[in-house]
Amino acid sequence: MRTITINKNDSGQRLDKFLHKRFRTMPKSLMHKYLRTKYIKLNGKKTTPEVFINEGDVLTLYIKDEFFENSKTEYEFMKASKKLDIVYEDENLLLIDKKPGVIVHQDKKYDADCIVHRVQRYLYEKGEYDPESDKAFSPALVNRIDRNTSGIIIAAKNAMALRVLNEKVRTREIRKFYLCIVKGKPKKNSDTLKDYLTKNEKTNTVKVSKKKVENSKEIITKYRVVEYDKKLNLSLCEVELLTGRTHQIRAHMSSTGNPLLGDEKYGDKNLNKKYNKKHQQLCSYKLMFDFTDSECGLQYLNQKEYSLKEIPFAKNNKIKI
Repeated sequence: MRTITINKNDSGQRLDKFLHKRFRTMPKSLMHKYLRTKYIKLNGKKTTPEVFINEGDVLTLYIKDEFFENSKTEYEFMKASKKLDIVYEDENLLLIDKKPGVIVHQDKKYDADCIVHRVQRYLYEKGEYDPESDKAFSPALVNRIDRNTSGIIIAAKNAMALRVLNEKVRTREIRKFYLCIVKGKPKKNSDTLKDYLTKNEKTNTVKVSKKKVENSKEIITKYRVVEYDKKLNLSLCEVELLTGRTHQIRAHMSSTGNPLLGDEKYGDKNLNKKYNKKHQQLCSYKLMFDFTDSECGLQYLNQKEYSLKEIPFAKNNKIKI
């Protein structure tokens, strides 16, 4: 006989969902049999699969030892680097400064050294994340940016934070601002661009069109010119994403005739070669929390703003190349 006390991260979900995550090798039919025959009890009583569990609930289990995983598991996140540039941290979330060249999740090459694994290793070694007790939740990322783009990544430490932050991103209550260097000078010093974007999954590229076409999605990109360097014929622009699509800033600015410096997919290869830039000069440098409700669980963040102190290609609102 063993017992499991439900923690904060595991609360608020159906019992069968929790059991499926906790005991991945247990067939569903057997799990239902255990519940039906009282081999699994909730707070000492017979229970049913659809019951929602709460923090502090106690499960009593009379099940085979083989379903309990070995506590000496070798965690893959321990293969990741310890390097983590933290912009802000509290009990619910982390804001991370991701450098160019670092991926946020494992790629097709199964590279273990990614931001999400660095976060998990950091919290594990800090004692804030225990994979053995948090079987149904792992610290996760709320947003993602391309490998060669730098900037702020949001990481949720617990299930509540992940749920709220994902919702706030969906409803655009987390405002994201970028800095980038573009070719030439945009026609207007500031503008809000509205077009349509179509993604090609095979080539991992996108195409911008003025009119809606099959499988296209609306994109809205707001920008302002921070500085134009006439000698370099380059502009430093601040961009706010009002929608979040694949390669949106890169493709949208390129469609106006102002591609990002260093962009190999949508940019000017001769310009990139001239300035010896092999990846896009783009940084997600600022976040603003702009919540509409005051009881979301993270309301203390409302109206707060976090930004990077150092931008790889800009200093004091001036181009640095």
